[in-house]
Amino acid sequence: MPKHREVRSLPWSAAEMFALVADVGRYGEFLPWVQGMRVGPKQPQPDGREVLVADMVVGFRMIREKFTSRVTLEPVNAAGKGHVHVDYLDGPMKYLFNDWQFCDRPGGGCDIDFSVDFQFRNRAFEALAGMVFAEAFEKMVSAFVRRAEALYGPR
Repeated sequence: MPKHREVRSLPWSAAEMFALVADVGRYGEFLPWVQGMRVGPKQPQPDGREVLVADMVVGFRMIREKFTSRVTLEPVNAAGKGHVHVDYLDGPMKYLFNDWQFCDRPGGGCDIDFSVDFQFRNRAFEALAGMVFAEAFEKMVSAFVRRAEALYGPR
């Protein structure tokens, strides 16, 4: 039920931001509520994309859940555009769709178009998610920005 889309201009390149988001196995180091990650090997596709399956354990207050997703990575191309798409496979959700699109800006930096749409199977989880969604989303976005600053320096 919660759905969000946001476009942000950031001072880092599309390739840098793609690399940060595509490094799914490190999410536990900087994303709030991520308590564990297990990432399968990347499977190269004939079209240049890579696909991996990731298990993420998320904990919030008394709740601890495991999510399994298929992550499709489309590295930044010569036009300065890249894409990360997440398809939900298993866990407490009815569905989850998540997209990151990266596009270099002519003067430097990049635009990121991020969207997420999900619904829990459990109505109690859904109600909790609705109450804290805006705050949780802002914490998550801030965590990615802080990680970019730590990896690539402030710009």
